[in-house]
Amino acid sequence: MSTKLRRLLVAVLLIPLLGLGLATPAFAQGEPGSAETGAQASAGPSVADDASADIKDRLAAIPGMAVTEEKPTDADHRYFLLTYTQPIDHFRPWLGTFQQRLSVLHRGYDRPTVFYTNGYTLGTNPSRTEPTRLTDGNQVSIEYRYFTPSRPEPADWTKAGIQQAATDSHRIITALKRIYHRAWLSTGASKGGMSSTYHRRFFPEDVDGTIAYVAPNDVDNREDSAYTEFFKNVGTPECRAALNAAQRELLVRRDRLEARYTADNAAAGSTFTTTGSADRAYEAGVLDVVWAFWQYSTEADCAKVPPGAAATDDQLYAWFDEQSGITGNSDQSLAKYTAYYYQAGTELGSPTFEVPHLKGLQHYDFKELYSPRTYVPKSIPMRFDPSAMRDIDRWVKHSAERIIFVYGQNDPWGAEPFRLGWGSEDSHVYTVPGGNHGSNIGKLPAAESAEATAKVLEWAGLADPEAARSLAQSHQVPPFGPLDEEGLKLEHHRL
Repeated sequence: MSTKLRRLLVAVLLIPLLGLGLATPAFAQGEPGSAETGAQASAGPSVADDASADIKDRLAAIPGMAVTEEKPTDADHRYFLLTYTQPIDHFRPWLGTFQQRLSVLHRGYDRPTVFYTNGYTLGTNPSRTEPTRLTDGNQVSIEYRYFTPSRPEPADWTKAGIQQAATDSHRIITALKRIYHRAWLSTGASKGGMSSTYHRRFFPEDVDGTIAYVAPNDVDNREDSAYTEFFKNVGTPECRAALNAAQRELLVRRDRLEARYTADNAAAGSTFTTTGSADRAYEAGVLDVVWAFWQYSTEADCAKVPPGAAATDDQLYAWFDEQSGITGNSDQSLAKYTAYYYQAGTELGSPTFEVPHLKGLQHYDFKELYSPRTYVPKSIPMRFDPSAMRDIDRWVKHSAERIIFVYGQNDPWGAEPFRLGWGSEDSHVYTVPGGNHGSNIGKLPAAESAEATAKVLEWAGLADPEAARSLAQSHQVPPFGPLDEEGLKLEHHRL
């Protein structure tokens, strides 16, 4: 499917009996019930602590860690895929464990380390985030809990929440600090940027700074007027009118285009048990197209939008496939993202907005259809916890330190951003003019880009920021993978 895969962004899970939880997890490194207790914890220095040992041996010597593969990369790096034993419930470790996937891109013990989560499935090829390239550092990347294969079977979905995931990150960082003693930064984009912020809320001292890209902040899931205002004002009036006309035409010609959609999905072996029917899946996909356009395209791409009523069926159908994906709402596609939609419907929240230009053409209530419940199998119970995001928002405004938030001006996910408050220390918010969901520090205006880069280097503990910046921009930093493309593709319009 030619898609910008759709993922819902706002996900939140409640942690039973703990509320949002300021409690300290029982399953911490070296504590009773952890993977490093008894003889392991008291055995003293091991290969993991021996700087003269090979990095692969040091990683394998960490209790609970297993190296599953080493993949080739350039001469200056080594790249490993690993698993780490995590408790299903950090607060009740006796309930069992699961194996969480992660990767380590090793640059050197004298370099800072960047901890990266995309919030979804782990990309398994060597690549580097922007902070990793800027600092010429090591990079540790994790798979978010409950995305396969980092999911216990059977899955207790009540353990898929943000505090459990933050504690996963805490344990991995703690374990790897035995090897990497220099400064640590955390980062992520979209749901990954949210996840890096949540991790800092529960474990603020784990890293020296955080760079969170295009991270939404849905504090009140009942109040979504910011999204409606965004779509009323983004881009030019001509571009907005063209997008609305093409979207409307997809429903005007529903009889012909949906029949084609249904046939193509049948040929692909797609089913629609989760969404309920091909009709519901088609309409949900149509509701996504304008959001998807602004998430991944720029205003210059407005010229490519089909000309409304003058467009051919083929033009409209191809555009629909490009934006939403013909099989994107099938059971087979959605199964990969159950963990995301579950989180959106239990803690993170999800966006809604008004679509008056579609009046009279919809078969279903917008808010009911365009909700996380539509994309999660009905066998999985969901209940929303409105306190989760309020807690995160309060922490950012009153206690956050050393966080950079980067947004894109034309990215719908930036309609509800993180905002700093009187207690936010050494933290900063930047917006890329005309930017979409791929916005980063390098796309900021020159002065702001230099300012943010200097702050990243400062937090990374690089004594000479000018020299470090020069290094990061020189040929000495290998050119592979500026961002984990495999992970980025998982972050669709719903996040």
